[in-house]
Amino acid sequence: MSFPLLTATAVLPAIGAIATAAVPAARRTAAKWLALFFSLGTLALAAVVLVRFEPGGARYQLTESHAWIADFGVRYELGVDGIGVSLLALTALLVPFVILAGWHDADPLEDVNPNRRWRPTQGFFALILMVEAMVILSFEATDVFLFYILFEAMLIPMYFLIGGFGDRAHAGGDEAAATQRSYAAVKFLLYNLVGGLIMLAAVIGLYVVAGTFSLSEIAAARADGSLTMATNTERLLFLGFFFAFAVKAPLWPLHTWLPNAMGEATAPVAVLITAVVDKVGTFAMLRFCLQLFPEASTWATPAILVLALISIIYGALLAVGQRDMKRLIAYASISHFGFIIMGIFAMTSQGQSGATLYMVNHGISTAALMLVAGFLISRRGSRLIADYGGVQKVAPILAGTFLIGGLATLSLPGLSPFVSEFLVLVGTFSRYPVIGIIATLGIVLAALYVLVLYQRTMTGPVKNEVRTMPDLRLRELVVVTPLIALLLFLGVYPKPLTEIVNPAVEHTMSDVQQTDPKPEVEAAP
Repeated sequence: MSFPLLTATAVLPAIGAIATAAVPAARRTAAKWLALFFSLGTLALAAVVLVRFEPGGARYQLTESHAWIADFGVRYELGVDGIGVSLLALTALLVPFVILAGWHDADPLEDVNPNRRWRPTQGFFALILMVEAMVILSFEATDVFLFYILFEAMLIPMYFLIGGFGDRAHAGGDEAAATQRSYAAVKFLLYNLVGGLIMLAAVIGLYVVAGTFSLSEIAAARADGSLTMATNTERLLFLGFFFAFAVKAPLWPLHTWLPNAMGEATAPVAVLITAVVDKVGTFAMLRFCLQLFPEASTWATPAILVLALISIIYGALLAVGQRDMKRLIAYASISHFGFIIMGIFAMTSQGQSGATLYMVNHGISTAALMLVAGFLISRRGSRLIADYGGVQKVAPILAGTFLIGGLATLSLPGLSPFVSEFLVLVGTFSRYPVIGIIATLGIVLAALYVLVLYQRTMTGPVKNEVRTMPDLRLRELVVVTPLIALLLFLGVYPKPLTEIVNPAVEHTMSDVQQTDPKPEVEAAP
């Protein structure tokens, strides 16, 4: 029996979460180093998965399959394609930076009894590792029921990370901050639970129709004609799955939980939400919606493209008008997720390749921008843009990294998100030119909100409150530098990523029986 590599990538952070939570209350620093050690171990395993993955090989690789709940046809089945392995690597890459960036976010504000039972620092890092374990396993699951369990279970640690470890830079004081954190956490939980309950009904319906939860068995049965779904049944099941994924993504008008959650969470947890957890929703659209329900996916495409277009424009417009730095980044992410979903449902190879690249590149660029914003907020103690000014004169490295993160967010050529956004727009335009043209307005608005944000915070006269602001420290540089290096590298040389992604996109296009539209060429006179 070969080594269960995929299982190991999820089990290791889960073990790390348990070990970190068990560290005595007085050993906070030891708990931090232990969490970082397990996250780096997970990153090493993810690197092994990447090395062993063959882009031109079988659709699902490094597969594992074991009986789990045999009476109900539930199996523990894992496998990764090019899309899943890319997002697995992204998750494993970002979590060590999240841990380093949040090194002091859960430290007590005052001296406490070291013998107390509640250990907030240990709990904070243990919850981060538990989220990592569940997200990684969700990218690997090829059993629909197993995926559903993980899809719902990851809400629990995220709820406590948002509600229990919120941003300390709150203008209303501790009591107001606690109220807002609680509101954001409950809203996050309720929205996603409703989506999950609707998905559960669809999962049960799928089992009634197919007699199995195995993705590979369902695909094989549809290919040989032994499984057929009535049109209305397939469309209802598709809507049940898509609704849950659209909440997680988030897609307008199911997006309203995200600005609250990202605004009230610490900056590292905000990165965990939008760069890692939310990707499960868009990933699942590719793996489950398109593969299980190809006819319904094609049927729903026009409506979904309109919703994605609204997300792009709406998110960007709301970002332009924000006064809160973190909420601005949250609304920008809503706009970016609109691009991702538009690329998925453009039903072209360029669009879906661009959407997958966008998931990875958005994770890196948002992590860079949000973490630097978090460093800035921790120094000033305020999230309000108006409380800053002239930062580049007193902290030039901080301002420079903030600018690079912002330029990546607006998809500047030479930085990795540009390639993704370009492919999405080209792929969309080739089949839906009107949608593609209108979506370009999102690029213009992105330039507006990013450059205005930089101008108001980093340039102009130095405000008294920022005159003594220190520049980035060594730990913070260790967090930001690799992210910026990745943005530059993948911006000028995206081939390593496209080689992994493109074969998986070809399989998805085959599932929905779509081919790229041929360009119209006028006959020579």
